[in-house]
Amino acid sequence: MPIEENHKILFEPVKIGPKTAKNRFYQVPHCNGMGHRWPRTMAEMRGVKAEGGWAVVCTEECQIHPSSDITPAPLMRLWDDTDLPIHELMVSKVQEHGALAGIQLVHNGLSVCNYMSRMVPIGPSAAATETSNSTQARAMDKSDIKEVRRWFREGALRARRAGYDLIYVYAAHGIMTLLYQFLLRRFNHRTDEYGGSLENRVRLLREILQDTKDTVGHDCAVAMRFAVDELLGEGGMQVSEAEDIVGMLAELPDLWDVNVADWSNDSRSSRFSDEGFQEGYIKFVKQTTSKPVVGVGRFTSPDTMVSQIKRGVLDFIGGARPSIADPFIPKKIEEGRSDEIRECIGCNLCTSGDTVAYPMRCTQNPTMGEEWRKGWHPEKIEKAGSDAKVLIVGGGPAGLEAALALSNRSYEVTIADSNSVMGGRVLQETGLKPLNKWKRVSDYRTYMLSTRGNVQSFVESALDASQILELGCSHVAIATGSYWKTDFVGAHHRSPTQAEAPDMICTPEMIFAGDDPGNRIMVYDDDHYYLGSAIAEHLAEAGKQVVLVTPDSEIASWTRNTLENGHIQVRLRELGVEIICNHAVGSVKKNSVTLECVFIGTEKNVEVDSVIPVTARESIDGLYEELNSRTEEWSDHGIKSITRIGDCYAPGPIAMAVYSGHQYARNLEATVDPDAQFKRENDFEIGKH
Repeated sequence: MPIEENHKILFEPVKIGPKTAKNRFYQVPHCNGMGHRWPRTMAEMRGVKAEGGWAVVCTEECQIHPSSDITPAPLMRLWDDTDLPIHELMVSKVQEHGALAGIQLVHNGLSVCNYMSRMVPIGPSAAATETSNSTQARAMDKSDIKEVRRWFREGALRARRAGYDLIYVYAAHGIMTLLYQFLLRRFNHRTDEYGGSLENRVRLLREILQDTKDTVGHDCAVAMRFAVDELLGEGGMQVSEAEDIVGMLAELPDLWDVNVADWSNDSRSSRFSDEGFQEGYIKFVKQTTSKPVVGVGRFTSPDTMVSQIKRGVLDFIGGARPSIADPFIPKKIEEGRSDEIRECIGCNLCTSGDTVAYPMRCTQNPTMGEEWRKGWHPEKIEKAGSDAKVLIVGGGPAGLEAALALSNRSYEVTIADSNSVMGGRVLQETGLKPLNKWKRVSDYRTYMLSTRGNVQSFVESALDASQILELGCSHVAIATGSYWKTDFVGAHHRSPTQAEAPDMICTPEMIFAGDDPGNRIMVYDDDHYYLGSAIAEHLAEAGKQVVLVTPDSEIASWTRNTLENGHIQVRLRELGVEIICNHAVGSVKKNSVTLECVFIGTEKNVEVDSVIPVTARESIDGLYEELNSRTEEWSDHGIKSITRIGDCYAPGPIAMAVYSGHQYARNLEATVDPDAQFKRENDFEIGKH
């Protein structure tokens, strides 16, 4: 299909200093949990973005010196020449597809403890480090400032030798970067020419920008990444001061990459922001400089992208999370296939790759992080190994993904679900307002399946074992999901707690169905991810009195890894939710729950109308077990395999269910041994990449 006329503006080339980007799609620097530790995994992931049409593809932040050692995070390093092979590999993968390769050089200052290098951290002034374990950063003197400028120059020269087209000077994301620390009064208490007035606090940033231009600017583009607001009021960077900073430096970089800080605000999840939410903060920048401007906003709609360009907000459409969910967004728009974009749901599971230090995953894109390790490509898949027919029982995230991937392999697929619509747990959970945008998981897959002639979908079709056998499909995938347990077994309780008044217990499924749990409700969260707090928020917005209890030291603790915890804390308190931490359910009686302190066992009684345990789930695998007990009948009906997938096999996040479904489809009758598809990176050496 031809590109839509209105979208052609997105494919205009844009000049960035001495370089030219072939279109307006720009993968901004983003962390990935791969970096220097898994370099082939990282490079292949970036290369797929370039193949998908992104005109600029950047690294994550890259430390320039061991005094900026961010261990245990496996981010990129450019400490000396021994790091060059990793960068050369990434650059080659990106440039192979005609994209510009960008690198974001950084010194993290007092935001790191230098656990591995054991060097004393440095900062504009003496201060506790961000991850303080009684470690403090020392105040930089003039010789330190001179050294930092040298490190940045040497980093830029190495980056140029590695082949990068675009080199960043990075002053954003709050406390994360030394250059931003110099800009902020709360970190910069100096009384010399690098502190005090705004002009003085900008001095080091200006010097390093100029140094970088002088060192590599004749053949590399120089970008400036800057956070225009920290959303902290008078305590942080505000747009009024940012306007002056941009005015001072307006024409010095070749490109402005602008956002808000800190990272939890910049990459705010869909639970707390809409597409393009940063526009109000960053729109002044393009009016202040003649240089091109890139910004982000979880852009997935080409019409929204065009609007940003035509209204003079941005020159480039920046993408991190959207480029993870669908690396081929540009190609799909260019080929008139915008309806096939796999839109980011804004769940921020990808950010946990950085915070937990493992290769990132994506709820929407199960191939993310598997491009090198398993050879999975987001748009290419091996064709069917036979003309076998496949039956999938269950239309949740695992079943839908399996059906879609199998249809892409050209298998004849039948998918049946007992409900009136496909979607499974996705439809249940997205009935909660905070999680509404996650419905894209099922919407994308049900739409794509509707375009396939080799897929038959049946709803309100609860198949039993005998019916499945009679259908005679060669392969059967059981994706019947799971349900939430009511015995309070979870991460804290390892044995059941029986309720003396079982009618007090209300399950999450009952909330999804719209049942009324009463006026005063306890949500007991021993799952620690998103659902407990989302149910509490949903009920509080409906006017209920909600008590949220957790045995953990804070609510929804795992959402720290998705950058949501602070926002959740604020939202629930604003809604009047009562929060009780460090307590577990001891007993459930009529109209009350007894809580026990997890440390010393002291009890407190809380009067409620009902309690909702969000603890652990039980697989719904009875159908599988029955079929497995009738294996002697399989061959008579032409059945070669029956396999559990998704939550039916092992409950987990939606991303795990999608991955399970995709893995099943990839491996079915595969020509490659699936056990061999787990390559490791133990042998990455110079000349072997």
